[in-house]
Amino acid sequence: MTPDPATDVFEEHRPVLLGVAYRMLGRVTDAEDVVQEAWLRWSTTAREGVREPRAFLVRITTRLAIDRLRHLKSRREAYVGPWLPEPMATDFGATVPDAAERAVLADSVSLAVLVVLESLSPPERAVFVLREAFGFPYAEIAATLDRTEAAVRQLAGRARRHVDERKPRYDVDPAERRDLTERFLAAASGGSIEQLMALLAPDVRLVSDAGGKAKAALRAVESADKVGRLLAGVGREIGPDWDLRIAEFNGGPAVACFVAGKADTFFQIDVRNGVIQCIYIVRNPDKLAELSAVRPPTLSGQRESG
Repeated sequence: MTPDPATDVFEEHRPVLLGVAYRMLGRVTDAEDVVQEAWLRWSTTAREGVREPRAFLVRITTRLAIDRLRHLKSRREAYVGPWLPEPMATDFGATVPDAAERAVLADSVSLAVLVVLESLSPPERAVFVLREAFGFPYAEIAATLDRTEAAVRQLAGRARRHVDERKPRYDVDPAERRDLTERFLAAASGGSIEQLMALLAPDVRLVSDAGGKAKAALRAVESADKVGRLLAGVGREIGPDWDLRIAEFNGGPAVACFVAGKADTFFQIDVRNGVIQCIYIVRNPDKLAELSAVRPPTLSGQRESG
């Protein structure tokens, strides 16, 4: 088969394009749709005049993502209950060997940050993603958004302040977070309120997203007592047809739950001072497609943590 240079170039940059689109939209499916549309535009572009394909493709993807984000805003305003990003399987270890760069990427794709980014305007979100997560120069971002460099710097400063003010300041020690995730899984699956209470901060917060399509709290639940009792009740419902696994999502460990072979629930925790400060739960079936990546189809009816 004859190599297709256009396809090769696009596939080389696909991970960056998907990363930009996902951080802009908070949905894997929407991000993939945007990247596919970027490919259609790239495949019909007269590429002889394109000197920097990466910059060109990021520009297309960002503009498409901004258009889609504006369209999605009204839909999210009518969303039933809290809205959380769609979990995305991540593994920066092999592709990003530099520890500092890996930490930046993991933070920029964390649920805590993505929730805060929802409150930014589409241009602010684009500037934040391109600058903070991928380190694009201001001049390149300005060309992408058809704005002056001075205007982009103002947007970047405003977005950075907004995120700093609203982003929870959690510890991000990977080993500690993994250990607490494993202990959380053991306590929750055992239905032990005493073990759960020992892991929770007094002001712990639980946010669950079911989109009106599954059973979940319609408001955030706060305090160790309320959260512990809720999770202990869930744990007592776990039966032999549940399959629980820990896997890497959004830059950190998470629990993927399957019931009778079907993706059912996603849990992820944030940690501060050695205890769980926030718990994110996603039960909307439209947002659980990525969970299938962590569960081999030949396994079922097993409770595992690895």
